[in-house]
Amino acid sequence: QVQLVESGGGLVQAGGSLRVSCAASGRTFSAYAMAWFRQAPGKEREFVAALQLSDGRTNYVDSVKGRFTISRGNAKNTVYLQMNNLKPEDTAVYYCAAGSRACSPYGCYRPAVYDYWGQGTQVTISS
Repeated sequence: QVQLVESGGGLVQAGGSLRVSCAASGRTFSAYAMAWFRQAPGKEREFVAALQLSDGRTNYVDSVKGRFTISRGNAKNTVYLQMNNLKPEDTAVYYCAAGSRACSPYGCYRPAVYDYWGQGTQVTISS
């Protein structure tokens, strides 16, 4: 059984920063790719950022480039999303995803690439 647990969401004013964390646990699981997606009310889930753990390659949706950074933690199967210069349109539930294979051959932005998902953490940006 693999579990992903997100933490670090909250309420912040526009222009502020937040860091959300994700830890994947499972006795035999090794993540090859981890990613963040988000879903705002009334909208479809969208890709935010991905990190391919085998080579450190990262991908971002255009709307967060230069503001968000995805990185790996020291603990195995841990990833962070540092979010700076937050905007009201970043408000959403942020979901962590983990895959047991490299994502780049298939498209790291594709939800189907990932095998496991967290429950989500709410991020709210006030104007």
